[in-house]
Amino acid sequence: MTAERETRPEGAGASGLRWVTLGLVLGVVLGGFFPQDQHPQVYELFRFCSKAFISLVKSVVVPILVSTIITGIAQTGDVKAVGRMGVKALLYFEVVTTMALLVGLVVGNVLQPGAGLPLQTAAHDVQIPPQRTGWEVALHAFPTNVVKHAAEGDVLPVVVFATLFGIALTRVGDKGRPVLSFFEAAAQVMFKYTAMVMALTPLGVFGAMAYNVSHMAAGHTVDGHVVRGWPAVAHLLGQYATMVGSLYLALAIFVALVFVPVLWWTGVGFGRFLRTVREPVLTAFSTASSESVLAQVIDRVGGLGVPRRVASFVIPAGYSFNLDGSTLYLVLATLAISQAAGMHLSLTRQLAMLFTFVLTSKGVAAVPRATMVIIAGTCASFGLPGEAGVAMLLAVDEVMDMARTATNVTGNALASVVIAKWEGVLGESDAGVTDRDPAA
Repeated sequence: MTAERETRPEGAGASGLRWVTLGLVLGVVLGGFFPQDQHPQVYELFRFCSKAFISLVKSVVVPILVSTIITGIAQTGDVKAVGRMGVKALLYFEVVTTMALLVGLVVGNVLQPGAGLPLQTAAHDVQIPPQRTGWEVALHAFPTNVVKHAAEGDVLPVVVFATLFGIALTRVGDKGRPVLSFFEAAAQVMFKYTAMVMALTPLGVFGAMAYNVSHMAAGHTVDGHVVRGWPAVAHLLGQYATMVGSLYLALAIFVALVFVPVLWWTGVGFGRFLRTVREPVLTAFSTASSESVLAQVIDRVGGLGVPRRVASFVIPAGYSFNLDGSTLYLVLATLAISQAAGMHLSLTRQLAMLFTFVLTSKGVAAVPRATMVIIAGTCASFGLPGEAGVAMLLAVDEVMDMARTATNVTGNALASVVIAKWEGVLGESDAGVTDRDPAA
């Protein structure tokens, strides 16, 4: 594979960020002026813009994962190096996600975000799929039908399949060269395809924000009265301000205490890192979708000196094992539920709950509405009203999911830098040429 990295859409960088920001602002303004109940057709237009963009992005994920992982491993040509990198990545993921849980635990106890939240005794409109056991989560990583996994957007088994395929390709020698050439070409085509899709990012961001705000502005009942429009949006956010603010504050503390020192260790400046990844992070924040920026993040970290073979292995693995924002939210949300229910959890039980999340959070990416599944299951294990708590949190889950997703994307970009530094290849391209910072 060549060292080419200029696969970004036209308007990327500072200009692209301005268009994304404009789409974000317009989405908030127009969504408030066109509530769902009064303008259903406009709401459907907003929803179409968002869903169409996400659908196009999802079409990228599996082909680009398979092609980049296979070529990255095959070009490395060293199975031991791949295994070593995998062990280092898993160790780093475990340490960082555990620290995220600890930050969530501290903030949840200090700020008491659930103390004023309204907790209903029943949640008839929330359907929660059964939680998977630890063995089921582990077994799920092994592919049975890779086509079926790909069709369902089930990333982890696809990553395992591509990794094993890449290792097998290194063992067949020259006979495998035509196969490697095919996947190299496929990877280049998919990055160009991704560039075309990501050119639509401002439109997708606009649609996502507009339809969410439009839905919030449609109104809800407050003290027997229906509140609509901007007052409804303001009241809904105000009612949950402590919960939302606690999550955003906890994530900011986590970034300051964990990400900044780690970046200092790698030698990559915090400002340079943010300039390089700001566009995919903002897109992830606006759309609440980490899938929408997977290819873009793999491409962008090359500007920080991360070789493609490292990024295409570490970042997809991080989508299953290194969801820092979602992991922090698990413990903070569960504490909020206990506080809203007036049920005090002793420090011993809180630590036991944290240990439970250390294990169960690794299955976050494998289950639809995963954080809610794990929260409900853990609440049931500790005698807390799980379904009612999930119903309570869903009121502002979209707002909180935006911050969780942005943190997940940032954490995985950082993980690729860490592993490249740990492997001693930070600053090298796949062709052995030092990369330049595109944001410089």
